[in-house]
Amino acid sequence: MTASEHIRWLSNPRLQNPTVIAAFSGWNDAADAASTAIRTLVDAWKAEPLAEIDPEEFTDFATIRPSVRLDDEAQRSIVWPKVSMWHATTPGADVILILGPEPSLKWRLFTEQIIGVAARFEANMVLTLGALLADVSHRSEVQVMGTANDENTIERFDLQRSRYEGPTGIISVIHDACSHSSIASASLWAACPAIASQIPSPKAASALIARAGEIIGTPVPLGALHNHIVAYDIKVEEMIDDDEDLREYVERLETMGDDPFGTEDSHQLQFDFDVNEEDIEEESHALVDEVEKFLRDQDN
Repeated sequence: MTASEHIRWLSNPRLQNPTVIAAFSGWNDAADAASTAIRTLVDAWKAEPLAEIDPEEFTDFATIRPSVRLDDEAQRSIVWPKVSMWHATTPGADVILILGPEPSLKWRLFTEQIIGVAARFEANMVLTLGALLADVSHRSEVQVMGTANDENTIERFDLQRSRYEGPTGIISVIHDACSHSSIASASLWAACPAIASQIPSPKAASALIARAGEIIGTPVPLGALHNHIVAYDIKVEEMIDDDEDLREYVERLETMGDDPFGTEDSHQLQFDFDVNEEDIEEESHALVDEVEKFLRDQDN
């Protein structure tokens, strides 16, 4: 019995200390931002299939249901909700990309599969992507918060130490396993507008991609989502135009000025690049608090 016994290998490439970049749809993926980021990287980097995790042990199919597909000849087939992996070689680093639904069952066994892949290829880091809903304007630049647990990774990539306590998702379990396996890891979270929670956010996905590229040291396809971002902005603006309460809410977010987190009913996460270092640190801690609030809300 091996640590990756539930993995079906599709290829066996030679990778040099790759970075593992992972996202999971569902609880950790507000506005589909993290999953969109991974799909964009798979397409832009022309990533090749690496492996799949057999969903049978880890999925409640009554909650995450398989799909029926018809081919051109109307023949039916079942598409199971599996976690997929790809590999790619970029100008800056080799990467392994992981995407699939957050597992419903046996999280520790599932995490062993992820750690087994990272160990097999001697990965230099596991980087997870996530997104949360927050009181931010869709017109603002997307803020991305990065956290890690070890001091070297925090200092090297200018991250925050996570202070969260409470219910958690598979991302935290993976990072805990990385720590016990002496694998460096970091987590990136993008703040998505709560008013547009049902609209996939390519803008947040692009922000995650940009920050991930900085950390792994490779160029990223920032233009890949440009047209989707334009369409997203138009769609959200149309939604706001049709609702006076939403218009007033967005205006309130945008006029909070020097007190971005000061109201009882709203927390703005807009990032001002002209503020001093103390202001930056205060905003970073406030965004950590937003992540914590988001995670607790998901458990209700």
